[in-house]
Amino acid sequence: MNSAPGNRTERAVRGVRGEPFRRLLATWTATSVADGVRAAALPLYTAVSTRDPLAVSAVAVAEVVPWLLIALPAGALVDRLRCRGTLVLAHSFRAVVTLLLVWFVHTGQAGLSVLLCCAFLLSSAETFADSATQSLLVSAAGEKDLERANGRFVGAETIGVEIAGPLAAAGLFAWRPSLCFALTASAFCFAALWILRVPPEIEPERTGGERSIFGEIRQGAVFVLGSPGLRAVVGTVGVVALLTSAVNTIAVLFALDALGLAPSTVPTLLVCAAAGTLVASRVTSGMSERFGGPTVMIAALLVLAGGMATLELVRMLAAAWCSYFVMGFGAGMWNVLSAANRQRLTPESMMGRVTSAYRVFAWGLMPLGAGIAGPLAELTSPGTVIVVAALLVALVAVVCAPLLRGLDTAPRG
Repeated sequence: MNSAPGNRTERAVRGVRGEPFRRLLATWTATSVADGVRAAALPLYTAVSTRDPLAVSAVAVAEVVPWLLIALPAGALVDRLRCRGTLVLAHSFRAVVTLLLVWFVHTGQAGLSVLLCCAFLLSSAETFADSATQSLLVSAAGEKDLERANGRFVGAETIGVEIAGPLAAAGLFAWRPSLCFALTASAFCFAALWILRVPPEIEPERTGGERSIFGEIRQGAVFVLGSPGLRAVVGTVGVVALLTSAVNTIAVLFALDALGLAPSTVPTLLVCAAAGTLVASRVTSGMSERFGGPTVMIAALLVLAGGMATLELVRMLAAAWCSYFVMGFGAGMWNVLSAANRQRLTPESMMGRVTSAYRVFAWGLMPLGAGIAGPLAELTSPGTVIVVAALLVALVAVVCAPLLRGLDTAPRG
């Protein structure tokens, strides 16, 4: 994965303290804020302008579908193309689409068809941008700094998507909804220009397109399934994503009914979770160096399970805040280390395909978790769903522990 030790350019550009990584992190931060504003403003505008729950649901589906339909071929194409060029095109495309949305909203012509089209196109471009960014992250950080690099990316994403973006959307939407999307477009424009400042020396190896796109997608899937380390990480991610999605779906209803929280208090729970993730993004690298990455990954799952269980077993507002902080902390630790291990086990020439497969597997099971949570809660209770999910996450940690411990000896990509 690394170049020869004598390469002076390599030593100059690699690492989280290097200028290339800092510039890449700046573009990631900008697009995270843009995604946070869009994630808050687009469904809100859909609800306000249509007053139709089916329309809101349709727009939400339009944002998710590209990750199931386009992510895999996007990853294969990213492995063929130059990452910097791909990011310039993806961010520029998202800026143009968002600017068109600004015009439609400002003129009152943003009907459901426009909102659906924009949601689909923005997420489609994001599948390319995400894979290309992950490839550059590995190359810019170098193998030794992957935990620190992913910690900084998780922290920036948490601030942008879960805190700064929604807060900015709330303020701008009350003034004029079109300003939300104008800010999003500006952030994408900045990212498209700033990525050009990342030096071309950190571009990863390309495959050259020897196979068809479908052949390369198949090659990536076979590699993931054939690698015990990647199979363990991706499989665990899929199961945990399904269970946490079920908890997230039912937790708001649980907070209102079982805990008696006022609707205005519910967002504070999400802030606590974001705070936990931010703390994890800063301390996980040090914990990994001290105790070993696999040990911390197993502990992260147990911490996540403990946070879920506390939500139901201790029905108090203070305990709910603490449980969300603990859940965010556990999820943050897991996200940092699972990403670092996935990247470490993947050859540079296949980073796009493996990243896309990882996203499909993790995010593809989230709708299933959300879909089964409601009927199960109806048959039992929201609290029962939360406790069962906590027990299953803990069981996953125990069952997968031997596989995760094998990551230390797994062959590197």
